[in-house]
Amino acid sequence: QTHRSLRPYLIEEAYEVVEAIDQGDPRKLMEELGDLLGQVIFHSRLAAERGRFDVDRAIAVHIAKMERRHPHIFGKTRVDGVRQVLENWEQIKRGERKAAGLPSLHGVPRHLPALLKARRVQEKASRLGFEWESLDQALAAAGKGLAGISRLRARGKRREADRRLGRLLFSLVNLARLLEVDPEDSLRRAADGFAAGFHKMERGLRRRGKSIKEAKRSDIDQLWHSGKRARRERAPR
Repeated sequence: QTHRSLRPYLIEEAYEVVEAIDQGDPRKLMEELGDLLGQVIFHSRLAAERGRFDVDRAIAVHIAKMERRHPHIFGKTRVDGVRQVLENWEQIKRGERKAAGLPSLHGVPRHLPALLKARRVQEKASRLGFEWESLDQALAAAGKGLAGISRLRARGKRREADRRLGRLLFSLVNLARLLEVDPEDSLRRAADGFAAGFHKMERGLRRRGKSIKEAKRSDIDQLWHSGKRARRERAPR
């Protein structure tokens, strides 16, 4: 095994931890955290066999980083609230990047899921003072992007529409950030809701002896919209 061949398992274990947290199951969370820790130990063991570092060294580097970036806990720095903690954190990281000759937005992992990466880039830019003046500006930018895609599609400019769609998604992540909504969680809930509604619609069609391909569009629409109404009625207000 190599670090690269183990990458999928590390990612998978991290997502299984997230799933256990979302399910609110302490026993499952304990199990999944153990599996994730096993990946940390495995990678550290591989590195130790190549004479690079061991798990003790990895932990020591982590502790040193936390002590350096949290002087209000491990040092004598005084802070007035969470905002100042974040400002100090960013100032310390900015100093580290400057000393290493790195750009201001350095440090966002390249292989993060796209929505999360967009949010992290935007958060960094915002802390540096690059921010919308109002929520209305962000809404207008998203609306402008959607209208632009519609015009390009009408003209048959597919490649340009692809680029515009990326910018639209980036604008929507920005909008979510300003609304203090996690876009990853929001989209995941929407996908789960769609899947649940789709399964219910399929069951309704099967009771009528039909598949989706065989059913009339009116039957599909009726089952789909009745399911949506039921989900809205059950949703917390």
